[in-house]
Amino acid sequence: MAKDKEKQPLEEQEQEQNTPETEPQQEEQQEVTIDMNAILEGLKAQAEAAEKKAEETKETLLRTAAEYDNFRKRSAREQAASYSSGMAFAIEKLLPVLDTLDMAANAATEDENYKKGVVMTLDKCAEVFKSMGVEEIPALGLPFDPSVHSAVMQQPSEEAESGTILQVFQKGYRLNGKVIRCATVIVAE
Repeated sequence: MAKDKEKQPLEEQEQEQNTPETEPQQEEQQEVTIDMNAILEGLKAQAEAAEKKAEETKETLLRTAAEYDNFRKRSAREQAASYSSGMAFAIEKLLPVLDTLDMAANAATEDENYKKGVVMTLDKCAEVFKSMGVEEIPALGLPFDPSVHSAVMQQPSEEAESGTILQVFQKGYRLNGKVIRCATVIVAE
């Protein structure tokens, strides 16, 4: 048979070598390749799932950061508003004391030392209020403005134009531009 093989053309010898003995090796290689493809597909799916999860986590973190930033800003605004409201409340409670000191300073008295002490106290209060951002609303001789003045009476006047403030009963005040008490006035008809 060895002589027969030598006589056979080379192609036929190669075909004999690829006989059933070598076929199982090819099948094993194909199965391994199929398993590798399945593993590769599984890994790709896991990678896609991990990327999707990472993107969702990133979006959640960004939303949380934005919510925290909004909360921080809102808290700062609320704190500033609370402070401002508290200041306005305290100043409103102190304004009658300032009015009383103003009346005492303008009252006629024979004791000059007493009057001097009242005027000094009134000046000190005015200084403190000014440092806190409180300012008196100008009224006397100006046109009536319903946003800052409260008219209690109209009075005929030949000297003043209609709508002009003739007398101030109670001074009005602003705190940092916000009216905390309107000026109570008499207006010319």
